[in-house]
Amino acid sequence: MEAKPTTASYSETTHIVLPNDTNVMDHLFGGQLLAWLDMSCAISAHRHARTVTVTAAVNNVSFDKPIKLGDAVTIKTHVSRAFSTSMEVWADVWTENQFTGEKVKCNSAIYTFVALGPDGKPREIPPVIPVTEEEKVRYDGALRRRQLRLILAGKMKPEEATELRSIFP
Repeated sequence: MEAKPTTASYSETTHIVLPNDTNVMDHLFGGQLLAWLDMSCAISAHRHARTVTVTAAVNNVSFDKPIKLGDAVTIKTHVSRAFSTSMEVWADVWTENQFTGEKVKCNSAIYTFVALGPDGKPREIPPVIPVTEEEKVRYDGALRRRQLRLILAGKMKPEEATELRSIFP
C-alpha cells in the first residue's frame, strides 16, 4: 500500500536552562541541546510516519550563539522531506530572555530518521508536500544534503549523486 503524501509534520518543545544543564560559563551544555534536539526531531518524525522512528544521522548542528542559564529554549522542528523509508527533520532553536522576553534564533540542526515497522525493519512513509516558502527551500535542498551524507558515509558513489552533479557541472 502506497503512503499518501502529507504536509510537513511540526513539533515545538520548550525547556528552561537550569544550573544542572550548564557549563562553568553558565551556558547550556552542547550535549544537552543535542538531546533536546533529538527528542524534538523524533516527535516530528513520528507524527509524519505514524510509526516507530529512529535517529539515523545528525547531519548538521550549528552552535551560533550561546544559550544562557535561565533562558527559555524553544525548539521548532518539521519534516522537510521524506524519501522511501527515511526523512530529513529540520530544527530551529530559539531562546527567550527571562527578563526582557527578547526571542533570538540561536541554533539550527538537521537530523535523519528512519521509520520502522513492527518487525523492526524500515518501512515506507508518505512523501512531504511543502507549502510555505521556507518549506519549499528546505525540501529542494534535502536531496542534495542526503546525497552528500550518503557519499561521506561511503553508501553512495559520487558519480551516482545526480542532484549534486546538477550543481557542479
